[in-house]
Amino acid sequence: MAMLRRAIIGARQTMNIMRMTSPSVASNLVRSEAPYRTLGVMPRFLSTSQSFSIDLSNEENKRQTLNRLLYRSRQRGYLELDLVLGNWVEEHISSMDESRIKALVDVLDVENPDLWKWLTGQEQPPENLNSNPVFSAVRDKVMGNLNTHASPETRATPGKPWVRGWDDVKKGRDSPITGNQ
Repeated sequence: MAMLRRAIIGARQTMNIMRMTSPSVASNLVRSEAPYRTLGVMPRFLSTSQSFSIDLSNEENKRQTLNRLLYRSRQRGYLELDLVLGNWVEEHISSMDESRIKALVDVLDVENPDLWKWLTGQEQPPENLNSNPVFSAVRDKVMGNLNTHASPETRATPGKPWVRGWDDVKKGRDSPITGNQ
């Protein structure tokens, strides 16, 4: 029932957009959203760095943009990234200028597994992200916390995944051969 409701709401929104825009823009919009329409689900965020508009012209637009970025940083799907990025963005977003906000959008567009590996030092990030000032600041914060609070035995060695527990080999007389069983 909820899926039918979402499909009807999505169809109504598409019809409203088609009425307000020119026919060529409306047909491109409908064509680009077609795969999602067949599933009956409309994604909430289809933003990439090209389509995300940063409008800081007045206070209301600035507030909306900053709130949207704060939400995106807190609702990533990885609890660790939600906490790390959400807290960092909450502390620093009010003092960011437009170039730093664009750098934050670039960081938020990175996929979760890759971003987590790069922030924790498991893998080397690509050069364009390594030169990003927001990524560098978040990585410095994460690595500082790891160096302060994590013992070296629990840390990942460079080039190897940071997994401890389920896949570790246990050596003991009565313990299982592998895993946390």
